[in-house]
Amino acid sequence: MELEKQLKLLNKPAIKTVKTKYGDTYDCVDFYKQHAFDHPLLMDHNFHPKMKPTFAEINQNSYGSTTNRLPTIWSKDGGCPFGTVPVKRITKDDLIRQRELQPPEPANFDNESNNNNSEQKASSMPSNGYKRAIVRTPKELTTKFTGAGMATSLYNPHVEGKQISACRIRIENGSEILQVGWRVDPTLYGDNLTRLFIHRQVGETQCFNTLCPGFVQVNTDLPIDSSFQHISQRGVKGWEIAMYIYKDQAYGHWWLLLGDKYESIGYWPNNMFVELAQFATKIEWGGSVYSPPGVPEPPMGSSYLPIGNSTFDAYCKSIAYSNEEGNSVLLQNVYWYSDDLFAYKVLFKNLVEDTNNFLYVLYGGPGNKAQV
Repeated sequence: MELEKQLKLLNKPAIKTVKTKYGDTYDCVDFYKQHAFDHPLLMDHNFHPKMKPTFAEINQNSYGSTTNRLPTIWSKDGGCPFGTVPVKRITKDDLIRQRELQPPEPANFDNESNNNNSEQKASSMPSNGYKRAIVRTPKELTTKFTGAGMATSLYNPHVEGKQISACRIRIENGSEILQVGWRVDPTLYGDNLTRLFIHRQVGETQCFNTLCPGFVQVNTDLPIDSSFQHISQRGVKGWEIAMYIYKDQAYGHWWLLLGDKYESIGYWPNNMFVELAQFATKIEWGGSVYSPPGVPEPPMGSSYLPIGNSTFDAYCKSIAYSNEEGNSVLLQNVYWYSDDLFAYKVLFKNLVEDTNNFLYVLYGGPGNKAQV
């Protein structure tokens, strides 16, 4: 009965049911009936499906993504009509499996050595089962961040059981944290596909995608948890996607944007936040993995330690942030570190592509398995 009650709350009445090319089933839910508006702070809202973010100009030259537009994921029957949003249908098996979700990353994962643009160091902070290979904004940088972006390569590292392997942007202020990226997570998704994810965390409380109310979807074509069809093959062919978390200059909502054209996917309304209501104080870019106690660490990124070549390495490309005025700024000065230098590594460097120079976070590793 408890499961049936949860399913009724999560699975709203569908105006249309659609399938992706990869077999996922989504319900086209009326914009005003989506799960976001079950949140007590959002029940009395004036949002509408035509909402768009208001930004200062994003640095158009910051990102050199290899994809000019996001490919359609829908089968020949097409996607959802205007005025609706695609929401993945939840089953009893999903709810049972998701009761075993991993704990959130520590909110104060923050005693790293100040290795400003120098040899990477290992963090000694208790990791709660997580290991990272990332770069982050310097501690002494007093900028009030209103957004972050990257173009990330897409890989499918092998995980088993409750292991997780991901790449993400993480922004935070105090105990409030937002993430966007891709992850391979059988516990969350019930498969081993590389999927888009969003994550909101307040202290030890966390929420993925739209499993709890709060994130308002506006895009009819791009579901929050969709799988990526094109996956990079190390040394052969690379695929990437641009991702941004950006704060609306007019209303203060934190928006998720995807692709070179900054397609609006949805937003976390400003009134849901306290510490992030105005700005973020820290940003991270890079890889993150999780394994339960006693379970070996899984591979990260391309499953190989980076060698300084974007054809072979997993990467976050052209990392940038937006300042208090909302202007996009390329990041030149960072700290970078790995929580396990034997299993994972991260590099931060400029690489030349054709005649263009791009900043790369090159990361990854085999986990506890030997690298061949």
